[in-house]
Amino acid sequence: MSTKTRQRVRAWTGQLVVVALAGLSLIDIWVVSLSDVTTGLRLINTIILFAICLALVWRRRAPVAVLFAVMVLVGIQAMFFSPPVHNPGEQPTLESFLALLLGFYSVAAYAEERRAILGAAIVGASILAIDIPRLIAGTNPGDIIPAWLFYATVWSIGRTLRQRQLQAARLQDLAAQLELEREERAQTAVAEERSRISRELHDVVAHSVSVMVVQAQAAQRLLQGEQQEAR
Repeated sequence: MSTKTRQRVRAWTGQLVVVALAGLSLIDIWVVSLSDVTTGLRLINTIILFAICLALVWRRRAPVAVLFAVMVLVGIQAMFFSPPVHNPGEQPTLESFLALLLGFYSVAAYAEERRAILGAAIVGASILAIDIPRLIAGTNPGDIIPAWLFYATVWSIGRTLRQRQLQAARLQDLAAQLELEREERAQTAVAEERSRISRELHDVVAHSVSVMVVQAQAAQRLLQGEQQEAR
């Protein structure tokens, strides 16, 4: 499988993940979590979660911006439009949490190192600013710490894949450079061989011409001598 084919497969796989997240959101909104609430709240949550999924489509091109957009949308949903089975202002719904994980992974996997670290620092500070007061208020650590572990895990996976991609890109560039140098050396060798053959031909022709000139001069002197003897 070529590099371009692998890239296309990864791109399509990433988009299928977003489609699956959108489908999970619809099931959760219209079948599970919001089955006992008004249609208006369902529609609002549907719009918010589809906006989140739409933002995630661009996560490869602008991972940091997409993560911030997802955080804002998830925050709005959690604070104002959270389903009754959840505690408003506390933890997001499952699909919102998955969207945050996907956005966080995208920053680790697709952003430059400086921007990735900056984005991770801002996200980490935001999460701690929300979760530490919850811990102080008596929330069960088992409801909070596993989420931190998930964030740390997806970040580690994303950065590892990022480093592997960068290393693969460097190896491809090195291979291309070596191939170019090989072609240049081959062209140089061909040019040198042609130059050598040209010099040898020039020497052979020059020698042949010199021999012809000497022979012509000798023949001319011989003829002159015979003419003088004839007189």
